[in-house]
Amino acid sequence: MTDALLPAAPQPLEKESDDYFRKGCNPLAQTGRSKLQNQRAALNQQILKAVRMRTGAENLLKVATNQKVREQVRLELSFVNSDLQMLKEELEGLNISVGVYQGTEETFTIPLIPLGLKETKEVDFSVVLKDFILEHYSEDSYLYEDDIADLMDLRQACRTPSRDEAGVELLMSYFIQLGFVESRFFPATRHMGLLFTWYDSLTGVPVSQQNLLLEKASILFNIGALYTQIGTRCNRQTQAGLESAVDAFQRAAGVLNYLKETFTHTPSYDMSPAMLSVLIKMMLAQAQESVFEKVCLPGIQNEFFVLVKVAQEAAKVAEAYRQLHTAMSQEPVKENIPYSWASVAYVKAHHYGALAHYFAATLLIDHQLKPGADEDQQEKCLSELYDHMPEGMTPLATLKNDGQRMQLGKGHLHRATGYHEESLREANLCKKLRDIQVLRDVLSAAHQRTQLKYTQHREDDDLLNLIDAPDVLSKTEREVEITSPQFSKVTVTDFFQKLGPLSVFSANKRWTPPRGIHFTVEEGDLGFTLRGNAPVQVHFLDPQCSASLAGAKEGDYIVSLQGMDCKWLTVGEVMKLLKSFGGDEVEMKVVSLLDSTSSMHNKCATYSVGMQKTYSMICLSMDDDDKTDKAKKISKKLSFLSWGTSKNRQKSASTLYLPEVGLARPHTKKKLPTPFSLLNSDSSLY
Repeated sequence: MTDALLPAAPQPLEKESDDYFRKGCNPLAQTGRSKLQNQRAALNQQILKAVRMRTGAENLLKVATNQKVREQVRLELSFVNSDLQMLKEELEGLNISVGVYQGTEETFTIPLIPLGLKETKEVDFSVVLKDFILEHYSEDSYLYEDDIADLMDLRQACRTPSRDEAGVELLMSYFIQLGFVESRFFPATRHMGLLFTWYDSLTGVPVSQQNLLLEKASILFNIGALYTQIGTRCNRQTQAGLESAVDAFQRAAGVLNYLKETFTHTPSYDMSPAMLSVLIKMMLAQAQESVFEKVCLPGIQNEFFVLVKVAQEAAKVAEAYRQLHTAMSQEPVKENIPYSWASVAYVKAHHYGALAHYFAATLLIDHQLKPGADEDQQEKCLSELYDHMPEGMTPLATLKNDGQRMQLGKGHLHRATGYHEESLREANLCKKLRDIQVLRDVLSAAHQRTQLKYTQHREDDDLLNLIDAPDVLSKTEREVEITSPQFSKVTVTDFFQKLGPLSVFSANKRWTPPRGIHFTVEEGDLGFTLRGNAPVQVHFLDPQCSASLAGAKEGDYIVSLQGMDCKWLTVGEVMKLLKSFGGDEVEMKVVSLLDSTSSMHNKCATYSVGMQKTYSMICLSMDDDDKTDKAKKISKKLSFLSWGTSKNRQKSASTLYLPEVGLARPHTKKKLPTPFSLLNSDSSLY
């Protein structure tokens, strides 16, 4: 697959460097992650089939009048709904298969939750783009076969990105490249014959749309999902690994937040604003959990101020997961979020709440205020540990009174035990969590440690004198935050630079076909001046000069001289070229910009199986007179990892614009043999 990150140089590349070609993962590699994605792709197809059957049965039930037929349809409909529920549970099992994505190191830590990548179908850009180049740009479309193949190779590789920074860079480069493609080939006044289909990562329901909005949004979602997989893969037994995990989850939250703010009407449940808000909270909660693990990694010293800090850090994580569980329990997210995810949030909220109370109890029971100790500092820390002290207690008096310290410490142990028992109960209730042995081991070990400490200080009258310990206030040395995506750091070269500068040669601008102007330079006088950057325009044209008499007009853009393309040449470079011709006849080709035609707004339907109308009819597009697509047969370049062709040839329109990024002069690229050009499949194989 051709790399999108090419050196911006006008001369041909003599020799491709090692990173000239970018590839996705081998789709036939039998890794745990690839097997999981294969299962996800197969489930998506089964869900699609079941949804279609349910839709047909519901339509038949509406029109049937025979009572026996209606009873038979109701019976079949119940079976189909049952199958759909079972398929949904299988997909939920894949979404909670956290062990596949964790690091390879032996760890005694609670697993983190990654997001699975969205699956898509093959899209063939060849016919549509070649026809548009010939019709709109009046250029030989076969000169752009390699560029179109590069685009298709890049999209194909994005279906199987590697789980590292190179994979993220690959997805970002395609996202930026889509902005160039939209500006070049998707005018606001007509539909293009491309249909993009993506599967919901949570429900498996396919969504198809006839513009680039769904394509861009889905790539962004996969960038965020890839960051979550990178975060869960980090080695959480080292400071560097935990720092990388925090950074990855913050970046994942940033990409998902960018998706929520930029693409506000995506017709897919997993990319709806409500769902994205929950996913952002989940990423930030896992980042905060990694911060807590980073604080505890060197070992927790049994020292007063250290225990205060650790208790408040644990309370911060518990607070983040409580907020996450509350958000997961709200409609409409509740119906589509995996139940096991909500259970994990509930379990972690209680587990880390229990840890906060355990460390608070430890600092009260094990540490007595001794002569010469920093009494004021300990009093300040204890007062900041709670929102309010229990009735009849003050921070300083409690520190000096051994009995009060012991009573308050036991109160914290009692609350910690209750939280531990609740987390274990929830973990046992959820079938998916019962299969995660390391989770059960961590919860059981923490529970036993709390019980052991309470047993060491238990007295017969504890139940009569037990104090209701207050909540530990949350506080952290590092507040996690959303990290916005850094698209500007990814240098991307427009595959179709040969068409000319995007500021002039775009899909939304119209101009005349190239006109040939034959003229001579008389005594060093052109008869006109030049202005502008690339492309150069004719300015101050003498009506009596040979160029004017040959048909040149003021404002014409010069596209070639003596057969040499000069769309990217500056005024100085064009003048130097003209002077080099001496007194010979000059052949100059020019184009004239035309006024844009008015257009009407119409609704563009989004095909979404089983989706509500609020999600399926949301994308406004620009509609104009439909033009018949040409049925010209084309020869396709064999591409890396391309298997199958798109069978969808329907009208589409573009509604969202992306600013220009990293535009450079055109250059020639060499094509290398493609080793996997004969692989064929209807869905991506990880």
